[in-house]
Amino acid sequence: MSDNEHERQWKRMYTLGGIAAILSLIAVVADIFIGSSTGGNLSELPQTAVERFAQFQQNAWLGLYNLDFLNTVNQLISIPVYFALYAALRKTNKPYALLALIIFLLGTAIFVSNNTALPMLELSRKYALADETQKSLLAAAGEAMLVRGEHGSLGVFFSFLLPTLSALIFSFVMLQGNVFSKANAYIGILGNALMLVYVLLVTIAPTVKNMAMTFAMPGGLLLLAWMVMITIRFFRLGTPWDGG
Repeated sequence: MSDNEHERQWKRMYTLGGIAAILSLIAVVADIFIGSSTGGNLSELPQTAVERFAQFQQNAWLGLYNLDFLNTVNQLISIPVYFALYAALRKTNKPYALLALIIFLLGTAIFVSNNTALPMLELSRKYALADETQKSLLAAAGEAMLVRGEHGSLGVFFSFLLPTLSALIFSFVMLQGNVFSKANAYIGILGNALMLVYVLLVTIAPTVKNMAMTFAMPGGLLLLAWMVMITIRFFRLGTPWDGG
């Protein structure tokens, strides 16, 4: 395969990464809108499996959202984005770019495998049709699911930590080259650092979950800007006349 054909393949990956980034941005905006419209208060979420089942019966989509189903979908959408980041930064610092990609893929695998939104939806349907004896068993199964996959629990700690750590490493690698702007890199560093603080607070200090939102809000907005800048750069890298 010629060098020109090899480079064209990478450029197609940048374009795919840009398209995936747009879809990811749509998911993030939807997350912000839904979170704002529902109050965004973690302490007001259903606290028991039975309360979760009741929420599913009233509004299945809200029940799925509150168990990070949208975040899980977005995590899968983001795979081409992070692969394109690796492609763009492989000549800048290949070892750390590859490390960041591996961390992201590992975090994604944990995120998807640990998500309990769909299993809880199925349990809620069975709970609605069960007798009293079966309901107690289903409630116990639901509590076990929540321990593994409830937002802010230790069960999902690595699901959120690893992808954020990956993005932080990629942001530092951006500083070393001229593929992305320094502003893009610094916005990514600050935004991901704030989100790391948020993840740590909601996990190890549950009594300050509401205070943790003061880190999540600016962090989320910075990451939104970071992603927009990455998206624009991907499409430029994907054009035939851009030397990359």
